Amino acid sequence: MNRLSNRFFTSAFASPLFRGACAAVAAFLVLGLFPPPAAAAVEVFATVPEWAALAQEIGGDKVRVYSATQGLQDPHRIDAKPSLIARARSAQLVVATGAELEVGWLPVVVRESGNARIQPGQPGYFEAARYVAMLEVPAVLDRAHGDVHAGGNPHVQTDPRNLFRIGEALAARLAELDPPNAAAYQAGYRDFAGRLRNAVARWEKEAAPLRGVPILVQHKAFPYLQNWLGLTEVGCLEAKPGVEPSSAQLAGIVAQQAARPAKMVIRAAYQYDAPSRWIAERARIPAVTLPFTIGGTPEAKDLFWLYDDTVRRLLKGLQE
Repeated sequence: MNRLSNRFFTSAFASPLFRGACAAVAAFLVLGLFPPPAAAAVEVFATVPEWAALAQEIGGDKVRVYSATQGLQDPHRIDAKPSLIARARSAQLVVATGAELEVGWLPVVVRESGNARIQPGQPGYFEAARYVAMLEVPAVLDRAHGDVHAGGNPHVQTDPRNLFRIGEALAARLAELDPPNAAAYQAGYRDFAGRLRNAVARWEKEAAPLRGVPILVQHKAFPYLQNWLGLTEVGCLEAKPGVEPSSAQLAGIVAQQAARPAKMVIRAAYQYDAPSRWIAERARIPAVTLPFTIGGTPEAKDLFWLYDDTVRRLLKGLQE
């Protein structure tokens, strides 16, 4: 009897059915104690704060976003530091402005990262400027004319309407890289676009007094803002883009005020303010500092506050 019982239990325990049942029970217990990790967020390397914020708006908790620069840095002149290369090494998506804004440092960062996913031409490389109508595209490319961009002026973020097409394209790119969360990216974009549409209508109503107002600019950083709000540029402090104005250049701008008086002189927060202050004192007009990007001013905390603060500062300058 004992020998029969032993053979029975030995045979039962050795059966594939019993082993499968045990494995299923073990898996159930393990999963209960240690649930599977959530899907990893898409690692996004943004070159400037505005694209970092846009990726976060669209991706939510499906993305982990890093901005290579902050609001008080000149995005043209960044060092390709090892820390940036290390960040790019683990990125799944680079979001850049393009139009040669980052030409002095991003190609080095991308190349030295050794990350095949984010090389130009790959799905992991995205340029915002490709999705908007570019302004100030030079008819003749000559570096003797200063810091001229072959593809046009790269400062597309100063017009919030450009964020619609850029955001739509970015959502599609994230969906391509992360198909299981495609619906979440599309929903994130629709929510952002709806809020932005309402905000643009409000900003345009508030900024109506700015239409046709003549301004001076320290640097050719605002053609998209001017096009959006109807501001009229009557002079630029820089004789050549990216070249600090000389005393003679500034004196000439002041002399022109008699024929073409400006109501204010504007500059981006990251720029050296001495030329604008010099003009403001002698031409007796306000010097207005605009955030230009998120973090450029304490008030410009996100994409919506960026344009809120821009419009508010321009209106204040007009009143002064």
